[in-house]
Amino acid sequence: MHTRVLGSAANGTALPVSAVGLGLMAMAQWYGTPLSDNEAIKVIHRGLDLGLTLLDTADVYGPFTNEVMLGKAIAGRRDDVVVSTKFANTQTKTGLVTNGTPANAHACAEASLRRLNIDVIDLYYLHRVDPDVPIEETVGAMAELVTQGKVRHIGLSEVSAATLRRAHAIHPITAVQTEYSLFSRDVEESILPALDDIGASLVAYSPLGRGMLTGRIASAEELDQDDWRRMNPRFQREAFGTNMALVDVLRSTGGARGATPGQVALAWLLAQRQDIVPIPGTRRISYLEENLAAADIVLTQQELSAINAVFKPEAVIGTRYPDMSDLNR
Repeated sequence: MHTRVLGSAANGTALPVSAVGLGLMAMAQWYGTPLSDNEAIKVIHRGLDLGLTLLDTADVYGPFTNEVMLGKAIAGRRDDVVVSTKFANTQTKTGLVTNGTPANAHACAEASLRRLNIDVIDLYYLHRVDPDVPIEETVGAMAELVTQGKVRHIGLSEVSAATLRRAHAIHPITAVQTEYSLFSRDVEESILPALDDIGASLVAYSPLGRGMLTGRIASAEELDQDDWRRMNPRFQREAFGTNMALVDVLRSTGGARGATPGQVALAWLLAQRQDIVPIPGTRRISYLEENLAAADIVLTQQELSAINAVFKPEAVIGTRYPDMSDLNR
């Protein structure tokens, strides 16, 4: 497995990780029936055997059960993994509630350490910015966790460039986690330049467009009834056909290489910058193996140009979420 470095040695934030990580959210909820712990652990262990190191979870996944499962999976293999988790979000009946207070940062970190059964969190993210708490206060508390030896590196998720710069002034930020794929390229405008300025890196979630870029989904109707993608704007009937038509260029590019559309999509993302690490989620060992193998694919400039010519931002129909109001604060 190829490796990349999140953060910057100049900032003291360098964190080596596998070039492709694994997002664990889909194992717990929102994508149909959750996997059993045994099933999920088998997938994770196969990844570790192949050189995967970056494992990404959050306390809200489950909630809490995903962290407990990960703790079981890495027992006896702690030195092989980089554990990233997140705090601040709570799922309620009326929607997502964000609490970025210093007290909650400390309480959530302690709880995550217990569930994960580890002594230190390698990369700790603020899952969403709390609009009622200055980012300086939240990151100040996260910096205290670093001083206390409970957290090694600090990250932010779904944040604006301006807020990122304010946070970094309080404590060096190692990584920003946000959606980035051929379907979601808005980070290119302001987030990537800001990352350059502060020496931080991008961890890309949903790098396969929530499965659409694999070309395997025929329609939203084939998804489980409790799969949240049925409500995603890009999966709606009118948008779905238009968006799926774009995937044809990935099929043709991959066909000449014996690669799948999903592998080409990941290879495209890896080619954008050396400090981008995608964390595709999966529930199957075969798909995990496929995703990790994408790190070996080096696309030519001609192939990249052909893909970019098709996947123009205006060609993609639908927003990332039904409600985008809580993003990029």
